[in-house]
Amino acid sequence: MEERIISGSRLEDDQTFELNLRPRVLKEYIGQQHVKDNLAIAIAATRSRSEAMDHVLLFGPPGLGKTTLATVIANELGVGLKPTSGPVIQIKGDLTAILTNLKEHDVLFIDEIHRLQPQIEEILYPAMEDFKLDLIIGQGPSARSVTLSLPKFTLIGATTRAGMITAPLRSRFGIVHRLDFYSDQELKIILKRSAAILEIQIDDSGAEEIARRSRGTPRVANRLLRRVRDYAQVKADGVITLAVANDCLAMLAIDGHGFEEMDKKLLRTIIEKFSGGPVGINTIAAAISEEVEAIEDIYEPFLIQKGFLHRTPRGRVATRLAYEHLGCPMVPGQMNLI
Repeated sequence: MEERIISGSRLEDDQTFELNLRPRVLKEYIGQQHVKDNLAIAIAATRSRSEAMDHVLLFGPPGLGKTTLATVIANELGVGLKPTSGPVIQIKGDLTAILTNLKEHDVLFIDEIHRLQPQIEEILYPAMEDFKLDLIIGQGPSARSVTLSLPKFTLIGATTRAGMITAPLRSRFGIVHRLDFYSDQELKIILKRSAAILEIQIDDSGAEEIARRSRGTPRVANRLLRRVRDYAQVKADGVITLAVANDCLAMLAIDGHGFEEMDKKLLRTIIEKFSGGPVGINTIAAAISEEVEAIEDIYEPFLIQKGFLHRTPRGRVATRLAYEHLGCPMVPGQMNLI
């Protein structure tokens, strides 16, 4: 899949940049107020009892701050954070080593937890419930089972595809929260904070315009801020204004809704090749030469959230907003499907 500037997924050059901008405590974390309120109570109660916090599952589209929130929880609890990811843990020994090296009340963060292999998940079940680790030593008739006690810890799992997490694993999380797309006002606050940290001059109108085209995603907003900063330094006087933001984003081919060419291509394909739908996801993927997973994880969530696309039992359907945005005439009878 081609890397897109408005993709919520982390790109290669994001890691170092994001580390400088991530909030450290809940007070600095902007947006997701409902999630913050619930976590604040759970954290305060946990600290008052000097216990390990309940296991936490965070899910939602990429780039909304799941990893950042895991770091914030560990900082608020005053404990260590041990980060890893589902694809990295390939054999039972990998997870065993991680679990046995945890300290009392530590936070174990597993990103992309839906990609854990089934045999790895089975080790997690007793570890999460009873803080026990069951090991088989030896092979054949001489094999024997050994149970190790683990320090009480908190597992925080993050995923963009909650539906792929098995029911037994999901049931072991005591706290489950979905992170939603951010409002333009929340993104504006995030951009102003990021600009202050990076010592970038930006006015309110410039921040509002970048926020409006950031697809409700802080990672995209901060990424666009970097691009507009470069443009302002080269083409303007270094200050990000409305005009500077508009010119730079137009050069990047990002329209007023935050759509890139691939978003428009997806909608136009549904409208022009399949009469607006309904059309199956596999057919769309073949028509635009894109992976099904990329469409479901990256393109669709924002298009559906903004009302440009409907997901029905029969397939995907373009809405009136999609027709109006692309300047396409409505297909006769199409309104009956929307």
